[in-house]
Amino acid sequence: MTIKYHPLQAETGCLNDLFETVFKQFGDTIAFSQNGGSITYAELNQKSKKMAGWFQHKSGLKPGDRVALQLPNLMQSPLFMIAILRAGLVLVNVNPSFTPTELNFLLKDSGAKALITFAPLARKASLAMKDTEIETVILTELGDLHAKIKGSLINQYIRHISMPFSKEAIPNAYWLRDLLTDKHTPKWQPLSQSPHDLALLQYTGGTTGTPKGAMLSHYNLMANFSQLKQLLDIYTETGQERLYQPLPLYHIYAFMLTLSLFSQGAHTRLITDPRDPSALVKNFKVFKPTVCAGIDPLFHSLLKQKTFHRLPFHSLKLTISGGMALSTPLAKEWQKITSCPITEGYGLTECSPVVSVNRPDNIQLGTAGELLNMTRIRIIDDEGQALPEGEIGEIQVLGPQVMMGYWNQPDETRRVINEEGWLSTGDIGLISADGKLKILDRKKELICVSGFKIFPSEIERLVCSIPGVEDCAAVGIPDPLTGERIKLFVVTRSTSVTPEIVRNYCKERLTGYKVPNCIEFCSALPRSPVGKVQRGKLKDLALRLSQGTQRHST
Repeated sequence: MTIKYHPLQAETGCLNDLFETVFKQFGDTIAFSQNGGSITYAELNQKSKKMAGWFQHKSGLKPGDRVALQLPNLMQSPLFMIAILRAGLVLVNVNPSFTPTELNFLLKDSGAKALITFAPLARKASLAMKDTEIETVILTELGDLHAKIKGSLINQYIRHISMPFSKEAIPNAYWLRDLLTDKHTPKWQPLSQSPHDLALLQYTGGTTGTPKGAMLSHYNLMANFSQLKQLLDIYTETGQERLYQPLPLYHIYAFMLTLSLFSQGAHTRLITDPRDPSALVKNFKVFKPTVCAGIDPLFHSLLKQKTFHRLPFHSLKLTISGGMALSTPLAKEWQKITSCPITEGYGLTECSPVVSVNRPDNIQLGTAGELLNMTRIRIIDDEGQALPEGEIGEIQVLGPQVMMGYWNQPDETRRVINEEGWLSTGDIGLISADGKLKILDRKKELICVSGFKIFPSEIERLVCSIPGVEDCAAVGIPDPLTGERIKLFVVTRSTSVTPEIVRNYCKERLTGYKVPNCIEFCSALPRSPVGKVQRGKLKDLALRLSQGTQRHST
């Protein structure tokens, strides 16, 4: 079955056209805030022009060169993002938690000529730059965009107490504060750009293999922006929104959502460290957001804080979830506490990223909602044939937000995008009778027991409903008789939950071949920076554990 929605006229300009429109409209309104500092749209416009001028005239970079941006959620992130694009360069988003080896791979693969990074990460960056094309490095500190005295105090505290680092880690690096105060930098010169020019090189998460660079053009991003804006215009008010953003801007989900609210003149509060639950609650209380972005683990972290339950939520009107599956019990609890339902959507890096989303006034929990306009999907079998409504198979997507391809990987591009432009997502799902998309699992992560295909998510949802179970993940490990058997990792803080209880609970509710053979209790599950369980790492661990007898296994 194929579902097609009526087309909407796609935005045909470039991101720089959008920036110009937004800056003219919102001027002295606060655009971003973080750690007690803020920057207005007018200031962001002026400073990003300053940096774009430096990129054009003093950096040695040419239009089309790649610039790697490795920052936590700082106000500098949107400043550099806009400046890079204004200079006709290609933005390469980089995770700040990367090891030197991981960063080295990405710098080499992208062919980046410049690296912008957080000063406390300079030592790791210097190790990662070996055998890369990096010629220019810019360092920035936490307080660089705060008021002068306050910013200096913040930087001194970080530099000498909180996250000590050496200013000589990269001797020839430039410093953002120096660049912004350089009076000799020539003015930025607007460029003539095509919508089909490469704007963003966004690397896939790499949870099931080596990360690949998805090439997203201005057209791809502007199309997805216009698709989302059509919905946001219904549920939000221009110039009135406050976006609570704990998700990292280097991730495509947070990048596009923030861009969409930015276009409406929203004030976005950037949360630098989302791993601190008390800081999450404090920021929420002070900021009083109207829009909250999150993922399942982050919502769970907030709901675990008793102080969060006592906050007033009268201003909150839109909560958005993406990046991974949302737990239905968690969604119900969030709505009970906040009176604001969670709007869940589906997307992937290769689609800029959004494909479908539940409408806030028509949410169906357990589904990824309705397709965005200009988007088509179909469900196919292993032979590539379209399946009828309700049948389970791989999801394919067709739309203007589908990427140009993978960077320097034409064979891999041809493997996932056919001649008609359909993108094979690698996700398994179905289309319901009422046209909603339901995601079941990743194709590569299905477990095959005696020829029966099992969705790990089905087992995980069930086990997480056991009182006392906080988290779990199921993986398949080799078995000489059945091909694979099911290994379940369980996180619990309750001593009353035992492997026997988990197994019996599953036996009562699942067909025999779906019941986990082995159950291992652990303190936490390995997750990617945006919260996805890294089943590959769990599978490796399960293989090592299977070689001996485990104390907590059954």
